[in-house]
Amino acid sequence: MTFYEELQARGLVYNITDDSVIEKINNGGLTFYLGTDPTGDSLHVGHLLVFLLAKRFEKAGHHPILLIGGATGFIGDPKPTAERKMLSKEQLDHNAECLYKQVSSLFKCDMVNNNDWIGKIDLISFLRDYGKLFNINYMLNKETVKSRLESGISYTEFSYQILQAADFEHLYTHNNCTLQIGGQDQWGNITSGLELIRKRHGNDVWAGGFTAPLFMKSDGTKFGKSESGTIWLDKTKTSPYAFYQFWLNTPDADVIKELKQFTFLSLDEITHLEKSFNEAPHLREAQKALAKEMTILIHGNDAYNEALKISKSLFSGDIKNLTKEELDMAFDDLPSCEFDNEIMLEDALILVNAAKSKREAREFISSGAVSVNGEPIKDTYYKLTLNDTIGNSIILRRGKKNYYSLKRK
Repeated sequence: MTFYEELQARGLVYNITDDSVIEKINNGGLTFYLGTDPTGDSLHVGHLLVFLLAKRFEKAGHHPILLIGGATGFIGDPKPTAERKMLSKEQLDHNAECLYKQVSSLFKCDMVNNNDWIGKIDLISFLRDYGKLFNINYMLNKETVKSRLESGISYTEFSYQILQAADFEHLYTHNNCTLQIGGQDQWGNITSGLELIRKRHGNDVWAGGFTAPLFMKSDGTKFGKSESGTIWLDKTKTSPYAFYQFWLNTPDADVIKELKQFTFLSLDEITHLEKSFNEAPHLREAQKALAKEMTILIHGNDAYNEALKISKSLFSGDIKNLTKEELDMAFDDLPSCEFDNEIMLEDALILVNAAKSKREAREFISSGAVSVNGEPIKDTYYKLTLNDTIGNSIILRRGKKNYYSLKRK
């Protein structure tokens, strides 16, 4: 199986600029680039598919360049709905440094910042050397622009595709970079770069583009930095346990596809997992394999083992063996409320919405359905005090899966 055939089998090919791309990537030795604007200080799972695609290209003998958009980050790739918030140079520089560190842990690559060349272009040179080479009708036909024409788009964001085209042409000229890869939403920017290269260097030169499908949420929308529930690669923003749980909760309909697209398990290994999954989907072996591979890939073996320990403790209800840090990680997103010095357990259950009334709360308690910090409590007159806190919280459990956090004020 050729490299391109494997990418196809893994569902990683959305579009290529022409068939010559297939031969070039099968032969190896290309210098290619992918880019990201430093509009945030961490990548998230929406970025991962393309960045892991770059890692596959590297393993296949190609040389990657990561371009951080220190200049284009001042503008921002046009969003489908509204103008982006302008960031300061200090914010962009900080974000760029964080992204450099994050990506360098994924794969080996040269790293460049487009502010090093775009930042030196004066306005007249931009209009004469670049603007003159772009036809307005051509630019208006780009999907990212067309989607904004009705609501309106500033000239600033409209010009983004010219700046990104300048990136490709600069890397082609100075770094012998002949391929750009990206998500399917980057097709217009990639083809703009190819257009600029041909106009400046002639139609006989070769350069190409490769796009992968976007990793979408279950509701069909893109992962983004501004949405709630974003799963970050930075462990201070999304804990390794929450990261593990994200992959563990992959829907049955998506798990084999995501094993192919995201993990470096062989296709034969994934076929074996698919067979086991089809025979006993309730065991969730495919999801467990996906969560394990992704957590180890991003956070390492220790983080995976810690996530597994927390998961097992929560499933069994035995949380006494968890450290304070593990408890904080496990219950970071729990429904929670605050209390002062003491509170009746039945009132606490109502406070955290674990019960609708005192009568229902007492029924839960007397039937043995309630535990406090992992200890079953059947006393309907049980009073919670500060002595029950672990760290800063009391962990309540109702039934097998419903956890709540009561925090001291």
